[in-house]
Amino acid sequence: MTEALASGEGKDARPEPPHLDLILYPNPPLGRHGTLAVMLAAVLVGGVLGAAFASLGAWPVSGFLGLDVLLLGLALYHTGRRSRRVEIIRLDAAGLTVRRLGPRGDVQSEVRLEPAWVQVVLDERRRQDPRLSLRSHGVSTPIATFLAPAERREIAAELRAALAPFRGRG
Repeated sequence: MTEALASGEGKDARPEPPHLDLILYPNPPLGRHGTLAVMLAAVLVGGVLGAAFASLGAWPVSGFLGLDVLLLGLALYHTGRRSRRVEIIRLDAAGLTVRRLGPRGDVQSEVRLEPAWVQVVLDERRRQDPRLSLRSHGVSTPIATFLAPAERREIAAELRAALAPFRGRG
C-alpha cells in the first residue's frame, strides 16, 4: 500500500478541481465617488436654479427641483444596490450548481442540476436581447440576466464546452 501512495496511484483522496467556476456580476453603474460627484452636481444645480426661481417669486419650482434631486439619489442608490448581486455557477464532480447571492451576500437561491441532463438554452428570438437559461427535466433556470447579450453568448459557449464531457456518462 505504501508503494501505491508513493507512485501516485492513491491520490484519489484529494478533491477534484472544478470543471468550471464562473462568478457573474453586473457592471456597476457608478462607484461611490462617481455617485457622490453626480449627487453634488445635482444639488448645486438644483440649489442655484431653485434660488433663482424663488427670487423671481416662483418658489414652488424650488420644491420640484428638490424632489428631482431626491428621486435621482434614490435611483442611484437602487441601481448601485442591484449591481451588487452575484451568480456563482460551479460545475464539478458533484454536479452543476447555480447559486444566487443578494446585495448583502446572502444566498437567495441555489439550484443543483445533474450535468448529463442539462441543456444550455440561448433563446435568440429577440436578437438584441437573447435569454440564457439552463433546462433540466422540464425546469428552466434563467442565468446571467444582467449581462450584455455578447457576454451571455460567451457564457453559453463556455457552459456547453464544459458540459460536453458529461454527456457520455448519462
